[in-house]
Amino acid sequence: MKRLKSAPSGDRRAIFRAGIALAAGLGLVSATAGTAHAVPVRLDYPLTGTTFLEGTGSSLTLGPGVLEAQTDLKVGTLTANTKLPPAPGSFKMIGAIPVSVTTEFIETEPTTGTIDLKTGAIKSTTKLTLRLKNLKVAGIPTPVGNACQTEVPAVLNLASEPGFNPLRGGKLSGTYTIPRFKHCLLATPLINLVIPGEGNTITLTLGQAAQPPKP
Repeated sequence: MKRLKSAPSGDRRAIFRAGIALAAGLGLVSATAGTAHAVPVRLDYPLTGTTFLEGTGSSLTLGPGVLEAQTDLKVGTLTANTKLPPAPGSFKMIGAIPVSVTTEFIETEPTTGTIDLKTGAIKSTTKLTLRLKNLKVAGIPTPVGNACQTEVPAVLNLASEPGFNPLRGGKLSGTYTIPRFKHCLLATPLINLVIPGEGNTITLTLGQAAQPPKP
């Protein structure tokens, strides 16, 4: 992962204040009257990850993207926007026919979750529509149209793994079900035969928190 560039002194002070407020809310430092006004805390996390698709027996590399998070330290809740670039991938259908496709992960509503104010552990729920494009079967482009996507969003229930730190980041993981697809032209039956189903796993890695860029 690339080292974060040094922020200007004003930005560093803002990050420091947000960090102190977050740390205070998590019981990592003693809270003072000055931190009581620092909530909600707004921080961005570099985001990468992988997801294993049970139906195709293949993995997709996710990111680099960003998690734009806002935490309310008074009640231990968080909301976030998950932004990931399209993820190209490939697998072999029936163990022999090469298939390649690009998957877009489109967040349909803000991620919601809770943060343990004592330990910093996080649980979150993200709803993503999966959209497919650039499908090739045996190297032959196979049209899927411009709206080939899951009928309903996939629901990802994630939890932080041991070692997660709200300031330094860490890993979130979970399992999810891929819904059936629609609007994929003649490829719809083939796609629904192979991709949808349960038992898909995902691990997201959050990098060190940073102050969001100024408008």
